[in-house]
Formats: sequence, C-alpha cells, structure tokens
Amino acid sequence: MSALIKSSIARKWVMALSGLFLVVFLTQHFTINITSVIAPDTFNEWSHFMGYNPLVQFVLQPILLAGLIVHFVMGIVLEYQNNKARPIKYKRFDGNSNSPWVSRNMVITGLVVLAFLGLHMYDFWAHEIAYKFIYAEPESPTRYYAETVHKFEPVWRVVLYVISFVLLSLHLWHGFNSSFQSMGVKSVKKGDTLKKITYAWAVLIPAGFIFIALYHHFNPITA
Repeated sequence: MSALIKSSIARKWVMALSGLFLVVFLTQHFTINITSVIAPDTFNEWSHFMGYNPLVQFVLQPILLAGLIVHFVMGIVLEYQNNKARPIKYKRFDGNSNSPWVSRNMVITGLVVLAFLGLHMYDFWAHEIAYKFIYAEPESPTRYYAETVHKFEPVWRVVLYVISFVLLSLHLWHGFNSSFQSMGVKSVKKGDTLKKITYAWAVLIPAGFIFIALYHHFNPITA
C-alpha cells in the first residue's frame, strides 16, 4: 500500500511539473505570436530565429514534445486510476454540488486541446519541416508574417482556434489548482494571491491567442 501511495504521489508530481513546464512554453509562444499584431518585423525576426536556431530545433523541441507526451499520458493514467479506485458511481448527479464540470472532464478538454495541437503542428511545424527539408527552399526571414495571416483566412480554422482556446482556458483553470494541491501549495496564505495570478493567466493568455486569430482573420493581407 505504501508503495502504491508513493507511486500515486509521484505520478501527480510528474503531472503537475509537466503541466507547469508546458505553461512556460505557452507563455513564450504567446509572447512571440502577439508581436504579429503589434510588430510584424519583430515577429518575422523571432520566428526565423526559432525556426533555424539549432538549440531550439534539436534540443528544446524534442524536450517540448516529450513534455506533451508525458503530461497527456499521465493525465489519462491518473483518470483511469481514479475511476478504478471509485467503482461505485454517485447515485444522483447534482450539477456542481459534487464537482465542477471541468474537474470531471479534464481528460476530455485535454484530448480536445491535444487534437488542436495536432492541427496547429500541421499548420505551422509540418509546413516548416516541408519548407526546409523536403522542398529545400532558401531561407526567407520575412515570410513568417504573411504565412501566419494566410492561415487565419478560413472561418472554420478560426472557429476551431476559438473553441480550442476556450477549452484550454477551462483546462488550465482547474489544472493550476490541481498542480498546487499535488505540490502541497493549498493552504499557504500567500497561495491565495498565487492562485489569483494563475487564474488570471488561465483566462488572459488563451484570450490573447483568440484575439490574435480574430485580428488576422479580419485584417488579411490584401497586397
């Protein structure tokens, strides 16, 4: 039993730390993407650096991919264990009196976000790989802004982005709280301020990505 408890605690720690690692990546990703709205030249410059820097391409990207895999696989494992440990279902479901919707559907929101990441990687990462390694096109440091704006021209893609980031916001809202509990930051007094900051982040960063998608959709390149 002791080994099982320790194993469960270890899994929750891995889940929490991998989630916070992905939060750092998401913040960095947003920082670069928002420049496409306020400073296209800077966006081109940063995107070119990220696309051709060996450290980013061959070290940080594999680490990011590993973090994604660990986080989502661990989430499914923990959900399975929780359901297995509670074989008797509630006799009557009474809305949020038992638990919030998002806490009961973290796997669903997570899988939707994962599917969105697949689309996002197809739109940008796969295109980048094809551009550099399949078609062997020459470096073009100014191509990124136009390519990004072009991706947001179809309405269906913008709608998918909006829905996905709304679900990501809900996922993060509950995920932050779960991470703090897993790491013991629950009843610490200053934790209240920390939670407010992270809850604000869970709303503002996804909202920022939605704004970027809508901005480029309604401000296409006409030249």
